[in-house]
Amino acid sequence: MEADGLRIGTAEREEAARLLADHFGMGRITPDEYETRVTDAYAATTLGDLRPLFRDLPPPHPGFLAPPQMPMPVYAPPPPMPYAQPVPYSYRSKTVAGVLQIVLPFGVGRFYTGQIGLGLLQLFVCVITVGFGTIWPIIDGIVLLANGGLDAEGRPLRP
Repeated sequence: MEADGLRIGTAEREEAARLLADHFGMGRITPDEYETRVTDAYAATTLGDLRPLFRDLPPPHPGFLAPPQMPMPVYAPPPPMPYAQPVPYSYRSKTVAGVLQIVLPFGVGRFYTGQIGLGLLQLFVCVITVGFGTIWPIIDGIVLLANGGLDAEGRPLRP
């Protein structure tokens, strides 16, 4: 192999010696073989010198003896869309929803947008707190007027 002529460093020698110790600990090589192979590993100067030390052993082998990995293909990003699709607006208005929330602060604006669960929750809070909970629907109405919102289907409310 052409890579067998590449020089190695101390890190590669120590990895080889560590893996040989693992094989020795598993009983795959005798103490004499272990001593000979570790001595040869520390004396190695190229990859070709280390390869025979692991030829008759099952994995694990040093990672640098494995064939090089195939690089991952690089894909180009998809081309940009020529134009953005328009967002379908709800047939409900953010102005009507906001005004209903402020004028009738019991979640009526949320009932209008189709968000029944949120409307019921606001109504329940207003009833439980004996009217003190109306601050939540009023603030919600101001937010609806300023930023808009979504209807029950997730479409933005009409301006």
